[in-house]
Amino acid sequence: MMNEKDIEEGGEVAVMPNTDLSWIPSFFKKRSCTTFVEDSFSNGGRCQCGATRDNHPSVALGDNFSTAVVSHWLSAQHSSEQPTDAYGDLEFAGAGKRHSYFLRLSSTTDPARVFDLMKEHWKLPQPNLVVSVVGGEGRSEVKSWVRDILRQGLVKAAQSTGAWVITGGLRQGIGRCVGEAVKDNATAVSSITLNKVLPIGIAPWGLVENRQQLVNSEGSFPAKYMVRNISRDSCYLDNNYKAFLLVDDGTNGRKGGELVFRARLEDYISSQRPGGASIDIPVLNMLIAGDTSMLEFLEMSLKNSTPCLVLAGSGGLANLVGDIVENVQSPAIPGASEKENASPIMELREQLAAKVKKYFPAEKDTDKLVDKVLRIYQNKDIISVYNAEQEGAEDFDIVMLKVLVQESKRHVSENTYSYADELRLAVTWNRVDIAKSELFKGNIDWKYEELVDSMTDALENNKPQFVRLLIDNGLNILSYLTYGRLEDLYNSISDNCLAKTQLLHRLVERMHESNEQIYSISIYEVSQLLEDLLGDVCHPFYMSELALSAGSTRRKAMKKACKALKENCKYRNETCESPWLCLFIWAVLQNRSEMAIFCWEMCGESVLTALGGCKLLVELSKQEIETEVKHSMKELALKFEQMAHDVFGTCYQTKASHSYKLLIRKSKLWGDATCLEMAIAADARIFFSHDGVQSLLSQIWWGDIERDTALWKVLLVMICPPVCYSNFIEFRKADQAEEEKSMTAPPCSAIDSNYGETVFSFTEIKHQNEGEHEDSNHIRWPAKGAPAFIKSKKSSFVVSRWKQFWYAPVTSFIGNLLMYFLFLFLYAYVLLVDFRPPPPDGPAVSEYVLYFWVFTLVCEEIREAFVAGNKKFPQTLIVYAQDMWNKLDVLALSFFIAGLCCRMFSWSFSMGRGILCVDYMVFTLRLIHIFAIHKELGPKIIILGKMIKDAFFFLFFLLVWLIAYGVANQALLYQYDPSPARTFRRVLYRPYLHIFGHIPVEEIDTGKHWERDCTDNLTLINEGIEPCRDTSHNWLVVILLVIFLLVTNILLINLLIATFSYTFSKVQEHSDTYWKFQRYNLIVEYHSRPTLAPPFIILSHFNLLIKRHIRKVPSIKIHRFALRIAGREANKLVKWENLQKENYLALENKKQRGTDSERLKRMAAKVDGQVAEMRDVDRRLRALESEMEFCNSSLQWIMETLSQSSTAKSTKAHPTRKASIKK
Repeated sequence: MMNEKDIEEGGEVAVMPNTDLSWIPSFFKKRSCTTFVEDSFSNGGRCQCGATRDNHPSVALGDNFSTAVVSHWLSAQHSSEQPTDAYGDLEFAGAGKRHSYFLRLSSTTDPARVFDLMKEHWKLPQPNLVVSVVGGEGRSEVKSWVRDILRQGLVKAAQSTGAWVITGGLRQGIGRCVGEAVKDNATAVSSITLNKVLPIGIAPWGLVENRQQLVNSEGSFPAKYMVRNISRDSCYLDNNYKAFLLVDDGTNGRKGGELVFRARLEDYISSQRPGGASIDIPVLNMLIAGDTSMLEFLEMSLKNSTPCLVLAGSGGLANLVGDIVENVQSPAIPGASEKENASPIMELREQLAAKVKKYFPAEKDTDKLVDKVLRIYQNKDIISVYNAEQEGAEDFDIVMLKVLVQESKRHVSENTYSYADELRLAVTWNRVDIAKSELFKGNIDWKYEELVDSMTDALENNKPQFVRLLIDNGLNILSYLTYGRLEDLYNSISDNCLAKTQLLHRLVERMHESNEQIYSISIYEVSQLLEDLLGDVCHPFYMSELALSAGSTRRKAMKKACKALKENCKYRNETCESPWLCLFIWAVLQNRSEMAIFCWEMCGESVLTALGGCKLLVELSKQEIETEVKHSMKELALKFEQMAHDVFGTCYQTKASHSYKLLIRKSKLWGDATCLEMAIAADARIFFSHDGVQSLLSQIWWGDIERDTALWKVLLVMICPPVCYSNFIEFRKADQAEEEKSMTAPPCSAIDSNYGETVFSFTEIKHQNEGEHEDSNHIRWPAKGAPAFIKSKKSSFVVSRWKQFWYAPVTSFIGNLLMYFLFLFLYAYVLLVDFRPPPPDGPAVSEYVLYFWVFTLVCEEIREAFVAGNKKFPQTLIVYAQDMWNKLDVLALSFFIAGLCCRMFSWSFSMGRGILCVDYMVFTLRLIHIFAIHKELGPKIIILGKMIKDAFFFLFFLLVWLIAYGVANQALLYQYDPSPARTFRRVLYRPYLHIFGHIPVEEIDTGKHWERDCTDNLTLINEGIEPCRDTSHNWLVVILLVIFLLVTNILLINLLIATFSYTFSKVQEHSDTYWKFQRYNLIVEYHSRPTLAPPFIILSHFNLLIKRHIRKVPSIKIHRFALRIAGREANKLVKWENLQKENYLALENKKQRGTDSERLKRMAAKVDGQVAEMRDVDRRLRALESEMEFCNSSLQWIMETLSQSSTAKSTKAHPTRKASIKK
């Protein structure tokens, strides 16, 4: 149960069942008449509250003397509050709508409680704007153009801003029209989550028909509300509204009792601020038609400084207010005394009285009406008039929002006024069109300080169009984004977001470490989250800001971070080095598509940044539980991958050599990551399928050997190494490489020619540090402007040619493949021919050679698992274990060691031989991975792997049927069989053979003769003799066999075939993409392997041992052909990449503008512009016509005055009008 203090503080409470809402009657009341005041027109049978005498309690009828004295019934004096008896959910019977909320409450209820109830318990989203539609109630017919304005203007504005629309909520007049407009909008939006219009009805309780259906002292969850199917207006609740506040002032059948509460509620809302906004919630009253009963509400709203928009021409009160605002001029003299202004005020009252009689001729007590109209007129500054004849319905939303902008200007004097308030309103409503047309026309000199708050609002509330607008109009992102603001942005992430949950989890870990209560997320938690998502692809983010070293363990880093964050964090006032990248990561973690794409457009290193976003989203989608969010993450990841592919394609078409650098360049922004590493981590198959990526991989694969060299030539040189010094195999030279790249890429532009050509020797990249030089030192700039790789020490032709051949990955691959076939041949020879008994008779020499060969394989696996790479031991082991083929290698070697140990002893010799035979199969299956490099076999291997996964699901269903049929069949055929071996074979093995047609009819069908010794003697059966069959249920056995064969041979087998066909067609369709992607892993594997193949690889291992641990020469292959570029060349490469990205975006924009939808939008905009100009001309003509009429009447008055004057007499008669200027 919730107490009053919790309600007033607006505590956050989840939606509760009806048993937990018993506190509502304690805080929300209803009103009941306690004094019967006779209505003079009812002959004593009815009270002035509207209820009959019989419906009053005896207490209300008791004191006849006091009631006789009272002549006028007042709600505050003659009614009392009691606990409400109508609240909960409302279900409109037969309407097919979701439940609405309703509450019966007293007219004197505190609006703060009501607003908290609507937000915290009804979970209504807090509005960015409130539009209160008044007038037009009752059974009067609403004009068609008013309906169009409500549908095309009001609802459109509410949808764009996320507004509450408040009306009476009844199926009559304007309330009914608003409900229909909201219904049409919901149908057009087609999604509940996208529909931001929230209609709320505030109606008098005593006027609602069938209200007794809502009464339940314990609450209704839901209340069944019946609405009669009638076409005319009625006082039933409208099923298109989300919530109803049924205000009870004690009256029955009287309207207007809710207006005072409604005005107080709107005034309270106008002092609140939506989440993340820097301005109060704007409230706008919209007057449509109406009668004189609305004057009091309008007067009260204007007194609360609530602006009002009047629809002139809609009828009734709206016409009156519009007329007096536009046409009645105050004759009062500014600065004059009260006596001097008495006469002008009387004159003003006469004008207003004339207007009241004109529009409400049937009203009798006009003096009170004139007083109210006069008080309304005195607040005409906040009243705006909309004339539908001069402006179209499609412009109404802009007009309505401009009214609030003008109202915001009125609150601040001209000397202190800042346009920042207007900008905050535009950002809150998400109306970038108004901001462009009203605030950023070039006539305002914006200051940086005025844009900061709006920028924060736009970022936190996901409004990328405003972020772009603010950046284009003077906001410097380098000055804006400090690490403190970045932490505030991460703290503003919604609690429903997966990233926020992950950050809070890491915050709790830091709280436990520091033993302090911490409520704010720091960049340390962000760094840890990014490290978990990105893995070892790059160095951790934000480590230098916290003075943490990248090589420290996580526990040490946390201790240092806790200590650093306890002190004065100076880094929070420092600006981010890469602000757009920080914002890009922040947007990607929240799965904000438009914001992330805009930040990507502003980022540098666009290819790597897009791949980084893809990687983050792929990892987040694996942890996301909600299906819809996971799907959107995968879609955005695919979009980023496609953008990386397209931008790189533009780079490759412009200059191939520079695009190669982009792929292998170490990025400072992304912690020394390369595009290839990020793409493989993000599983970016589309990116790897690009011809430019494959061209680079092919050059790496062949090294300095010409790519068109036949494989048999490479094999022949491996057999006879001295042939490599001849011209039998051609090697690429610098000038040939330059010519090749110029042929693969189109002619470069004048801008591109400034960068020259880069000639790569991938052997040099692979061994660049062996000459004790950095990557950038291998590049020099000759006079012609073409850079070339140079060596620190000139090698002889013999050494250089030897390295060119043997260091190529293709040579290592062919050598390993050849030696692996020899290994399998030796293994088969030992098993089939030369497998001798245990010592001392064996093993044979060939078997010892096999043992040594396997020992070299074990050494290579140890090198890959523990030594390879620049990571620490646990990280290297985890990366090694993630590869399926590495697991297969470990399994094969483990089997071999187990078989070797067993075959050395007589008692386990047979077991050891069996293990080694099975192990041979495992070693042979390893060939599948080796042939993954083949263009035709590679995709088939992927198909095979996916089909094996599909087969597991088939085996599950098959096992279910096997067990079901096998147990039933065995139990029906044999009443008793204690032999586990026979039972197991007959329950599982025999039904499995049935699938392939092996059906022992003689055993199953007892009608057939079965020549087999059996017995029914239990003693013999227990001794092992086979029992005889039971013939009593033979008919059932045959039926089960038929059903089993039908299900397995027809249903399950065809299901398996269909599944395999789908998998094959799906993979075959993208077989080229799959093959290109997996090709990278194989190239990396053989690029990082020693040159010699097992068993000679032991020599390479000794060489590595001496070089690493004795000579202390660092490893180069751990970098996996990464290139570090710094200084002038790095800046040129980044600028060139940004230029290609701009070209790509321009091309995409051009394609977008060329679509039919964009052409129609531009045509519609032109037509709207022409229509607006025509309306402006029409408005000017009307104004000119009005001025001409005024001049004409003024001249006529002057003529009449002069003609009656005795001082000026003329012998000639004044001219008469020959024609009147009227349209």
